[in-house]
Amino acid sequence: MPNYLLTGAGFSRNWGGWLASEAFEYLLGCRDVDGALRHKLWTNKNRGNGFEDTLGELQQTYELNHDITIKNQLDTLISALAGMFNAMTQAFLQIPFEPSTRLQLSIASFLERFDAIFTLNQDTLLELHYLHTVVGRSRWSKAASPGIKPVNLHTTGLPMDRAAPSQPDPSAFSLTGGIQPYIKLHGSANWIGGPTSGRMLIMGSNKQVSIRQFPLLQFYHAEFERMLNVGASRLMVIGYGFGDKHINDIIGGAVDRGLKLFIVDPAGVDVIDKSKPAPIKVPDAYFEKVAPSIIGASRRPFLSTFSTDIVEFNKLSGFFAGILPRLAPWQQPHRVTTDLERTFNVERNAKPSCANHRRTVSPRGEEH
Repeated sequence: MPNYLLTGAGFSRNWGGWLASEAFEYLLGCRDVDGALRHKLWTNKNRGNGFEDTLGELQQTYELNHDITIKNQLDTLISALAGMFNAMTQAFLQIPFEPSTRLQLSIASFLERFDAIFTLNQDTLLELHYLHTVVGRSRWSKAASPGIKPVNLHTTGLPMDRAAPSQPDPSAFSLTGGIQPYIKLHGSANWIGGPTSGRMLIMGSNKQVSIRQFPLLQFYHAEFERMLNVGASRLMVIGYGFGDKHINDIIGGAVDRGLKLFIVDPAGVDVIDKSKPAPIKVPDAYFEKVAPSIIGASRRPFLSTFSTDIVEFNKLSGFFAGILPRLAPWQQPHRVTTDLERTFNVERNAKPSCANHRRTVSPRGEEH
């Protein structure tokens, strides 16, 4: 039963990463974004769109007429976005990744349990805090992005080396046993080798066209589709708003083959439902399609789940039911029971199962 993870911007948001709406506001503060470009950004904002729509319009316009003014605006916008990711990298270096010092609640240990990690993010959060760690991996010697190699083989020994510029390595477009795949479906802010400003950074309103320009990303998407379509696969989705049609189509197709979903988002399962509020609700076709495949969800803050919220931690651990069993935090020897556990009256041998929450009613109507 393969278990996979897909993360979106909401995942990095837990450590301060910017969401799309915040990226728009970042761009407004960039000195190089002139009046004409700001007008384009605001026009799309007022239409209910985002900065990616502005980027997509510039890309399409330039492909049609190769106007130098449009090219300059496109380069300026991409450069500003690269600066945004650089600012996030600098901040991530200063932020603790683990909210708890207890190994049983380690996010790194949680990530290690997946057969592959896919992400739509282009930031370097996991490069800085996870790929280089060894928390007790029994399955993996390391985690790495396949088909990528550093531009400069000489390192400084500093943490920034983990986010150094990298480029595709066509000889390594394959998965290696013992290495956990970390697959960045939309490229990365520190990857070069693309036709636009040299960056392999997939953004804009027409991502599918951009992806076809990069053999590495084509390989990544083929692996994403292949893995999800393996029978009895499970996919945990953290912080993805289900706004990319090409990703939704792959997930939807895999649902037809038995894929099960677990959603981690402040909106819970409702993040998938794009139907508009109305007196008579018109069902969202995609939500109606995938809803039967959802096996659970978590709406609670992700970092608190890995620090103080034992109840929610058990729910997330239940995703791996029957896979890589491990002791629950309160089953560890030589540990003092916390106030939180006393408050919740956690049973020491409880298992993360819906069966534990059933109520029984006596013939006289008393609950047990």
